[in-house]
Parts: sequence; structure tokens; C-alpha cells
Amino acid sequence: MAGLALATWKEAPLPLSSLNHISRNCANIQESLDFYVNLLGFVPIKRPGFLNFDGAWLFNYGIGIHLLQEEVPADRHSLHATDVINPRNDHISFQCDDIEVVGKRLSEAGIKYVRRVVEEGGIEVEQLFFHDPDGFMIEVCTCEKLPLEPIAGSSCYREFCQRQLPSACHLVPYPATNHTY
Repeated sequence: MAGLALATWKEAPLPLSSLNHISRNCANIQESLDFYVNLLGFVPIKRPGFLNFDGAWLFNYGIGIHLLQEEVPADRHSLHATDVINPRNDHISFQCDDIEVVGKRLSEAGIKYVRRVVEEGGIEVEQLFFHDPDGFMIEVCTCEKLPLEPIAGSSCYREFCQRQLPSACHLVPYPATNHTY
């Protein structure tokens, strides 16, 4: 980020309001669409007509996922594809209320996952990690049990403490039914 004056970052953060979407490059749009809609509960939404490449837009849980057709030959292995499930790899995380149901559904779908239970200050958080069809890591967790605590003395501590944090961090999901494409 050469040429960007770091001092301007300290004056005020960018005026952001929320995370809008993540984009995922996919080797097979239909396979990924089936995964995100029928397993994770996302709802297909209309894509703008100006997009001149294959893809699908999805929405639920207060976030959009944009599936984009990879620009590599179909016989090339995806950059993310791996059989190793490493919780430290790049991933997106979804909050859930019943981790047992999620684990059961993953097993029934034949999806390999890693389960972890971590503890912080007497609070146990359960996590399940697995891959989407292109090898991108997905986490489902009970992370909302952990309090949001700003670090005292940090440059934005005072401003953060003045902000109103939501009492419930997750949004109610849009009701979805299984779809076939």
C-alpha cells in the first residue's frame, strides 16, 4: 500500500456499516449452488444483467455469497482443493444454535469434518470445520457465546466502547427450502 499515508487511518476508520458479501470462485457452479442452497440454507437471488460471466448470487443470515465460475480449465484442480481440514486456513464462519444437528447433517451428507471444542474463561465454544465442493473452508460454531470485548488501551478502544453493539449478534435466517437446479 505504498503511497497511502498511514496517519489518515488513525484519524478515523472507513465509514463501513456491515459485511455485504463474499465471493467464491467455483469449478462447478451447479455443484456449489446445490451445496450452499441445500446444505447451508442460502437463497438464490437475482444477479445484475451487466455481469457477463457464469455465476450465482445467494443470500441468508445477513450476508451474500457470490459464486463465480473459475476462469481456469475444468480439468485443473482448484487452488483451494485439499483433503486436509486445517481450522487455521482461510474460512468463513457461521453461527448455529445446535451443533449436534449440524454434525449429524454433515455426516448424513457424507461430508468429512473436524470437530473442536475450545474453552476461554470457562466458556466452551464448539466448532465444526469442513470444505465446500471447491475446497474452501467453512466453519459452523457456537462462537456467539464469547463476549465482544475491546482491548483496553488500543487506539480505537474509546470509540468502540461508545458504539452500540447488538445484543444478539446473529440475524434470523431467511426460511429456505431445498431447491433442485
